[in-house]
Amino acid sequence: MSLAAIPFTLRGVPMKLMADNALTRMASQSTNDRVLIILQMLGGNDGLNTLIPVKDYDLYYSRRANIAIPAKNSSRKMISLDSTLSANAQVGLHPDMIGMKSLYDQGRVAIVQGVSYKNNNGSHFRGRDINFMGGSFNDYFSSGWVGRYLEQEFAPKVYPDDFPSPDMLDPLAIELGSEVSLIFDQSNNIPVSISINDPKSFADLVNGLQGFQDQGIDPRGYPPAALTNSPYGKELDWILGLEGKSKDYAQRLNDVYQKSPPSTVTYPEKYPYNAPAGSLINGLTPQLQLIARLLDGGGAEFGRRIHSNGSYGTDHGTGGPVYIFGQGVKPGMVGTVPDLTQDNVEMQYDYRQVYSNILKDWMLVNESTINNDIFFKNFLNGPKEEGTGNYDYLPLAQQVITGLNQSFVAERFGKLNCYPNPAKDNVTISFMINSANLVQIDLIDSNGIVVKNILNETRQEGANVVQTNVAELSAGVYIYRLKSGFLKDAKKLIVIK
Repeated sequence: MSLAAIPFTLRGVPMKLMADNALTRMASQSTNDRVLIILQMLGGNDGLNTLIPVKDYDLYYSRRANIAIPAKNSSRKMISLDSTLSANAQVGLHPDMIGMKSLYDQGRVAIVQGVSYKNNNGSHFRGRDINFMGGSFNDYFSSGWVGRYLEQEFAPKVYPDDFPSPDMLDPLAIELGSEVSLIFDQSNNIPVSISINDPKSFADLVNGLQGFQDQGIDPRGYPPAALTNSPYGKELDWILGLEGKSKDYAQRLNDVYQKSPPSTVTYPEKYPYNAPAGSLINGLTPQLQLIARLLDGGGAEFGRRIHSNGSYGTDHGTGGPVYIFGQGVKPGMVGTVPDLTQDNVEMQYDYRQVYSNILKDWMLVNESTINNDIFFKNFLNGPKEEGTGNYDYLPLAQQVITGLNQSFVAERFGKLNCYPNPAKDNVTISFMINSANLVQIDLIDSNGIVVKNILNETRQEGANVVQTNVAELSAGVYIYRLKSGFLKDAKKLIVIK
């Protein structure tokens, strides 16, 4: 049985059988919220130094020799991502991306290459607005695609008038920082998100507003009764209503935050190596820790150019990769390595394809709503704009989480086997890994004692074999167990005399 030492059961029912049946049905009937976290990178991501071309490495190196990541023979060499990918999709990861490699191997990362939009001029600010509003290069929407999604999701209720409500106590969206982005804007209305730095300080701020403490002639700032129905009075009523909603939301967020324990995950506190002076402190860490606590109680911008500049960097470009993480992701690589003979990373997929398919498969939004009310173009069913670009369906998320991406992992790891079995002298153990890694194989008796270490060394990606002799062992049933990174697999070996 792949990826398991002994068939695990729950009340006598094999877990694999439950995963294929009962667990799938249970997941599909779950009423738990589906959460989408969008991480906006204020600077352009250099996609070619995070996803390093393998097949065209020499060309990659020649275009950016002063900033290229070594392929081998260095302690800071690239990490092979996945040897099972096609040759034109083979990449290595930046040496600091050990965590992403582990997540990918567990089937929790999808990567889309060459994400952009038509006529991308490389402008940081214009590119950010386009990605937030969900439009084309020549669109100027007054609303953002998440704001439009939430408008449709909760219709006929209108934010903020009908919220919070008994069936929706939480804010519709939370943005970490000091301002609200265009992505949450509604048409002719205020944004649907609340911008905070942390729940406690937000609660303290709201509870300390003068309007909530005023006990004088004009409590909470209400105007004289004669002005109650005037335009001034109506506007002030609406503003005071927002104050009340802010207090409700502040209390709700603080309650959820205080009920959840701090995350046990270790987050890096400083950027490594040669980070620019004054930016060593990792500002993303406290934001991710906050998100983790709130949950417990990727977008594309402009990219970077292919060739390096004289300042040991790259100039603004027009495309780059997008990363999707989580248990609900459909793992793997979408697209191919960029054409390194070009000046810019060419578009393979429109950024709205990424968002549209995540809305469809993860947030379970109706296709017609996505096409007609959120992105205004049919980004799920065919070409939308003139020019090159692939508009095929992107399988980026799973509608139902089974808990395991068994097929993805099984195709890349394990395939642990032993021949002959039963055996009385020499045996050959075979296995597969998708990148070079330390591999340990032990032989364990029926008492759980390791009686022989068969292998403890770094092996290369792909199919591997190792031979060992079991003639000195007593007849009986043994377990041969493999460990390599997160992978743990074990099977039965019978020794005879």
